[in-house]
Amino acid sequence: MIQKQLHSLLNKASEACTLIQAHIKSKNVIRIISHNDADGLTSACILANAIKESGGRFHITIVPRLQNKFIKKLHKERYKLFIFSDVGSGNISEIKRLKADIIIADHHQIQDENIKFESDDERQLIHVNPHLFGIDGTKEVSASGVCYLTIRDYKYTWLAGLALVGAYGDMQFKHSPQSVNKFILDEGVEHNDLIVEDDLKLSYSHTQPLNKSLTYTYNPNIKGLSGNQDASTKFLEENNIPTDKKLKDLTTEEYNQLKEKLIEINPDIYGKVYKINNIIPELENIEEYSKILDSCGKNKEYTLGLSIGLGKYEHLDQSLELLDKYNSEMQKGIEWIKKEGSIEYDNLQYIFTNDKKRKKVLGAISSIGLDLNIINKDKPVINMMQMDNIIKISSRATDEQVKKGINLGKIMNEASQSFNGTGGGHNIAAGATIPTKEKENFLHLVDEMIEYQIKNHS
Repeated sequence: MIQKQLHSLLNKASEACTLIQAHIKSKNVIRIISHNDADGLTSACILANAIKESGGRFHITIVPRLQNKFIKKLHKERYKLFIFSDVGSGNISEIKRLKADIIIADHHQIQDENIKFESDDERQLIHVNPHLFGIDGTKEVSASGVCYLTIRDYKYTWLAGLALVGAYGDMQFKHSPQSVNKFILDEGVEHNDLIVEDDLKLSYSHTQPLNKSLTYTYNPNIKGLSGNQDASTKFLEENNIPTDKKLKDLTTEEYNQLKEKLIEINPDIYGKVYKINNIIPELENIEEYSKILDSCGKNKEYTLGLSIGLGKYEHLDQSLELLDKYNSEMQKGIEWIKKEGSIEYDNLQYIFTNDKKRKKVLGAISSIGLDLNIINKDKPVINMMQMDNIIKISSRATDEQVKKGINLGKIMNEASQSFNGTGGGHNIAAGATIPTKEKENFLHLVDEMIEYQIKNHS
């Protein structure tokens, strides 16, 4: 079945590529709007690289959330092709009003499937979304993968690495790549653009000393070491492994000793690692690349993230400094969650903050909190961040909760609309914004909606 579904998705993506080629041939500047996380940044970069390589021009804007008021401003722009990547499938009614050709290359759940998005005599409207073809955009392909398929007719297989960087950023590598992600991986390997090899699955192995690398490795979880730098340092010292060396700099004897001891804690720590071929060492590992871009996005350094994805590495040191600060804030955030915990309702738990630094990492540390059993694994977590007169929300569930029927994308969309807010996303992770005064009402409604979904799941 997946081959048939993939074939249909590829056909739609090819339509989009043909449209892009036509606008490049007409020398039109192509307008790209994308999301601000690792998946959104790589999505924009895949499109931009392909357009640039083909002799075209582009103009990129990165947004933390696509709001209708922003789309209304686009009506004043005179571009002839708009591409929405990693955003758009929740804003079809507003996007289709633009007087131009439009491509939506997204992987989020489509909020109103009854709205038609079809070409007419005056313009082409193309929606490339895996959900339209029975493919799960939560775990089978991210927006960067959709964008890769969208420009695939150009045969720029070297962009397959960026597609997987985005997929990793969207937590689609919890297990081995599957479905469309596997298709992209295989294509990259076939053309020697990607390498798969067995190695220790440690975070930041090219950029951080081992004591920090162990500390920042949360998945797979190294029990007693993940999130605990003092314990990680002590572990290395007790096993005669240099704490200040990077993984790549260990001798064979030191590496084997580390491998043996870590496998004793968690056998999953050693296995398939996915790397980009012919790139600078700091970006070789797709996990590290993804987290570098994510830290750029979280710190609103969008130009920096885009420049890296476009192959300009002059300011890479700046991004690594951001990453170090981001990881430091993550550690502080994990300690905060350990101390404060979450506030529980019958069917959910929530974490609230108005701390400026903590806001940047709250979604990530709540996911880690679930993985490390710091907070209740049996309930979805609703992260609430005070932003002036609104609350920004990110929600997370586990695979087990989704299997019980929970769909956070639908809940965030419908619940936020009840309070004049906006929301949407995936079944396992979604976001929303609501007025501050509706905080308690929103939580009560979401609690009821989660209960309803579980009880009515067949």
